[in-house]
Amino acid sequence: MQGKKGFWARAVDLYVDGFRSMTVGKTLWLIIAIKLFIFFVIIKILFFPNFLSSKSDTDEGKAQYVREQLVERGS
Repeated sequence: MQGKKGFWARAVDLYVDGFRSMTVGKTLWLIIAIKLFIFFVIIKILFFPNFLSSKSDTDEGKAQYVREQLVERGS
Protein backbone atom coordinates (compact mmCIF):
# COMPACT_ATOMS: atom_id res chain seq x y z
CA MET A 1 0.00 0.00 0.00
CA GLN A 2 2.68 2.49 -0.92
CA GLY A 3 0.18 4.56 -2.94
CA LYS A 4 -1.74 5.52 0.24
CA LYS A 5 0.85 7.99 1.53
CA GLY A 6 -0.41 11.27 2.86
CA PHE A 7 0.12 14.64 1.25
CA TRP A 8 3.03 15.68 3.49
CA ALA A 9 4.84 12.35 3.08
CA ARG A 10 4.57 12.62 -0.70
CA ALA A 11 5.78 16.24 -0.61
CA VAL A 12 8.80 15.28 1.49
CA ASP A 13 9.57 12.38 -0.84
CA LEU A 14 9.41 14.72 -3.82
CA TYR A 15 11.94 17.13 -2.33
CA VAL A 16 14.24 14.39 -0.99
CA ASP A 17 14.34 12.61 -4.35
CA GLY A 18 14.87 15.87 -6.19
CA PHE A 19 17.67 16.93 -3.87
CA ARG A 20 19.33 13.53 -4.12
CA SER A 21 19.56 13.76 -7.92
CA MET A 22 20.99 17.30 -7.96
CA THR A 23 24.59 17.99 -8.86
CA VAL A 24 24.99 21.75 -9.15
CA GLY A 25 21.98 22.38 -6.94
CA LYS A 26 23.73 21.12 -3.80
CA THR A 27 26.44 23.72 -4.26
CA LEU A 28 23.83 26.42 -4.80
CA TRP A 29 21.96 25.40 -1.63
CA LEU A 30 25.25 25.55 0.28
CA ILE A 31 25.84 29.09 -1.00
CA ILE A 32 22.28 30.06 0.00
CA ALA A 33 22.79 28.62 3.49
CA ILE A 34 26.06 30.53 3.93
CA LYS A 35 24.42 33.77 2.78
CA LEU A 36 21.51 33.29 5.19
CA PHE A 37 23.97 32.65 8.02
CA ILE A 38 25.80 35.86 7.17
CA PHE A 39 22.57 37.85 6.91
CA PHE A 40 20.97 36.67 10.11
CA VAL A 41 23.95 36.12 12.41
CA ILE A 42 26.90 38.25 11.38
CA ILE A 43 24.90 41.30 10.26
CA LYS A 44 22.77 41.19 13.43
CA ILE A 45 25.84 41.10 15.65
CA LEU A 46 27.55 43.95 13.79
CA PHE A 47 24.65 46.32 13.14
CA PHE A 48 22.05 45.52 15.79
CA PRO A 49 23.72 45.36 19.19
CA ASN A 50 21.61 44.89 22.32
CA PHE A 51 21.24 48.58 23.07
CA LEU A 52 18.99 48.26 26.11
CA SER A 53 21.43 46.02 27.97
CA SER A 54 23.86 48.95 28.07
CA LYS A 55 21.21 51.12 29.77
CA SER A 56 20.24 48.77 32.60
CA ASP A 57 20.71 45.24 33.89
CA THR A 58 17.12 44.66 35.01
CA ASP A 59 13.89 44.50 33.05
CA GLU A 60 12.43 47.27 35.20
CA GLY A 61 15.34 49.58 34.41
CA LYS A 62 15.03 48.88 30.71
CA ALA A 63 11.29 49.55 30.83
CA GLN A 64 11.88 52.79 32.70
CA TYR A 65 14.42 53.93 30.09
CA VAL A 66 11.98 53.18 27.24
CA ARG A 67 9.18 55.05 29.06
CA GLU A 68 11.42 58.08 29.54
CA GLN A 69 12.41 58.10 25.90
CA LEU A 70 8.79 57.81 24.74
CA VAL A 71 7.68 60.65 27.01
CA GLU A 72 10.56 62.90 25.88
CA ARG A 73 9.87 62.33 22.19
CA GLY A 74 6.10 62.54 22.63
CA SER A 75 6.09 66.05 24.09
